[in-house]
Amino acid sequence: MQPSDNQLDAHQHQNSTAPLKRAMSTRHLVMLSLGGAIGTGLFLGSGEVISQTGAIGAIIAYILGGAIAYMVMLCLGELAVHMPVSGSFGAYAKKYISPSTGYMISWMYWLTWTATLGTEFTAAALLMQEWFPHISMWIWTIVFAITIFGLNISSTRIFAESEFWLALVKVITVIAFIVLGLLAIFGLIPFHGSQTAPLFSNLTAQGWFPHGLIPIFTTMLIVNFAFSGTELIGVAAGETKDPAQNVPKAINAAIWRLLIFFVGTIIVISALLPFQLAGLGGESVSSSPFVTVFNYIGIPYADDIIRFVIITALLSAANSGLYAASRMMWSLSEQKLLPSVFATLSKSGTPIVALVVTMFGAIPGLLSEQFAPETIFKNLLGVAAFTMVIVWMSICLSQFNFRRQWYKSGHTVKDLQYAAPLFPIVPILGFIFCFITCLSMAADPEMRAGFVGCLIFTALCYVSYFIFYRNKV
Repeated sequence: MQPSDNQLDAHQHQNSTAPLKRAMSTRHLVMLSLGGAIGTGLFLGSGEVISQTGAIGAIIAYILGGAIAYMVMLCLGELAVHMPVSGSFGAYAKKYISPSTGYMISWMYWLTWTATLGTEFTAAALLMQEWFPHISMWIWTIVFAITIFGLNISSTRIFAESEFWLALVKVITVIAFIVLGLLAIFGLIPFHGSQTAPLFSNLTAQGWFPHGLIPIFTTMLIVNFAFSGTELIGVAAGETKDPAQNVPKAINAAIWRLLIFFVGTIIVISALLPFQLAGLGGESVSSSPFVTVFNYIGIPYADDIIRFVIITALLSAANSGLYAASRMMWSLSEQKLLPSVFATLSKSGTPIVALVVTMFGAIPGLLSEQFAPETIFKNLLGVAAFTMVIVWMSICLSQFNFRRQWYKSGHTVKDLQYAAPLFPIVPILGFIFCFITCLSMAADPEMRAGFVGCLIFTALCYVSYFIFYRNKV
């Protein structure tokens, strides 16, 4: 027997009007952010950037990418402290840009993570199959999907704790890589075939910019995407203890750690490997510059170590992605832009219906291995990168509009619990750089299909909003 609308509304009122539980501390937020950003892009993609731009070009590209991310996160910090809600960017865009833009941003961010969720499980399963060739890929996919779903549905505290430890594996690997690499650079430990020049002469052995300055800008989409995930701090603000204190601390800690990790990694790879060898091509683990350097230093089982780290990186990204996408759906329901059942909370305080629906949304990604995997993967990466940059642009514009409203209402900067510095330079520069990154995607023929798809999806979001919701909000 189906419950009546009144019964559903009563159940809804009982379950979801209470806000999501505030269970996260600064260490959880920092690791959530680091876990979202340190992934296969660093372990497999860093070599590609070096081979295209040269060592110095890659260092400049990552510093520039870090600066853009920092400007966006400063804007996000101000908004998240003033208005700590789950599903933050959508709520900010709704209030400070327009209700229709808030609706579009929420769906776009949901699409980003849901689309990539299935590919994370598939890629992790393929790596497991290299160890266990007789076990079907689908069994691993199902095991990983059930595990990540279980971690998310149990409670916010258990999710945060699991993400902390998954991210810690990646962080320890990167730190060990940088420390061992520096020891090899300074000649304190042996390095394979010591023809490599001592210290840092490899960085400029082929000239400062072997392919010119243009590749620094054409690789910006890859670099910006490497920093994506830092904005998860904003999604989690509504479930954070004392957001006024913890959110700004987490943003500063995460960005500086990421800059040190990314730039440190690039310097070590570039100093130890000629830049032509850094991006050896291919998507296999053995093509990772991490594996090459570990092998040259003499670390046993380097392939297996990096394979394990990449599997944890993929599962960590899936864990964060399911969390972020389900909170966006919960937020849309709270704003009456989705049926109220999507805001239903479990007894442990997690949005159970939103989690289940998001898991089903991951099914198309699971099919990527069966049907044209390279095309699907490349376009999903393009879609994820593009939507992330659009979300970042909305954060900058929301903060710009919020601060102007704040001044108009007679308040000053001192009245804010946390204020982004150098207003209005920070939001304006952040917005402009993100917009340039979007244009670089349109200029890449391989990314064009994803770019057009994103524009169509954006248009559909606005059309559906004006047809169904304009008079309801």
